[in-house]
Amino acid sequence: MRHTLASLFFAGALIFPIHATLAALITVDTVPVGDPGNAGDVQPQGVFGAVAHEYRIGTFEVTNDQYAAFLNAKAASDPLILYTVNMATNPRGGIVRSGVSGSYTYAVKPDMGNKPVNYVNWFDAVRFSNWLHNGQGSGDTETGAYTLLGGTPLPSNSASIARNPGAIWFLPSEDEWYKAAYYQPALLGGDVDDYWDYPTATNTLPTMASADAFGNINNPGVNVANYDFGADWNALNGNVTTVGSAGPLSTSYYGTYDQGGNVLEWNESLVSSPLRGMRGGGWGLSGAPLAADFRFQVGPLSKNGGTFGFRVATVPEPSTLVLAGLAGLAMLSARRRRMS
Repeated sequence: MRHTLASLFFAGALIFPIHATLAALITVDTVPVGDPGNAGDVQPQGVFGAVAHEYRIGTFEVTNDQYAAFLNAKAASDPLILYTVNMATNPRGGIVRSGVSGSYTYAVKPDMGNKPVNYVNWFDAVRFSNWLHNGQGSGDTETGAYTLLGGTPLPSNSASIARNPGAIWFLPSEDEWYKAAYYQPALLGGDVDDYWDYPTATNTLPTMASADAFGNINNPGVNVANYDFGADWNALNGNVTTVGSAGPLSTSYYGTYDQGGNVLEWNESLVSSPLRGMRGGGWGLSGAPLAADFRFQVGPLSKNGGTFGFRVATVPEPSTLVLAGLAGLAMLSARRRRMS
């Protein structure tokens, strides 16, 4: 399902949230994650994957196209350091910046629009989430799904930042990320404990991806992932690959792509203050970090070497659900009038 903040479909009704702008909005493809109240998966570091609510999570990692739109909207002077020059200078980076502070503009490198954004830290990811939550455009980066205090790259409340009630778009929690990646009930053809070892719906280490000159995986099929430098180096892309190009036979049970490999992905968890959680492995890591029992904890300011990216998640706005319900009642009333 494709979402923009300009329109959401519920109960057959087209709803326009009043805070949304209608111009130049990015779209974020999401898939639903159901079975609320599922049991968690026991791992050496704890129990993960139990989620009490339904939600939707990004089908793909956030791309350079999407992040460049964010930069053009919010980083004309970039006091929050949402951009790093490595995005331009490293072949694996996908965004170049032009102009001077106050009038910076951002453009995506050739053939890099559908590659995952990288060189992003945890604060970049939650600020992007706030921007989505607030309707994109001029939407605030410091309030909304999360409250960031101080107006500086490192917020003054950095170690206590957590999701606010009513968040619409957000960075997935570790449990939300884990469930989307590894969960599949045994009754529906999943593993006996309801969780796979890998986010390609299998307990077998994925086949290493290779890639063409444009960074598209050229061996798509069953259980393929981009890791361990398998996507051959080339002048355009380095080792990042087009999101989703491993193909539909390499998704999780819920239909997410690249939760194993391509880039490591930030999640909300404060693992050991101030360190935040990451999962999923990446193009330059071995196969071990793709597995469910592998967990990273990383300093939230780190933009490390082109391997750090993220995906977002969402839930329906309460106001949208109310409007959808009212729309459904109106349609039912009109139908009854026509029948009478």
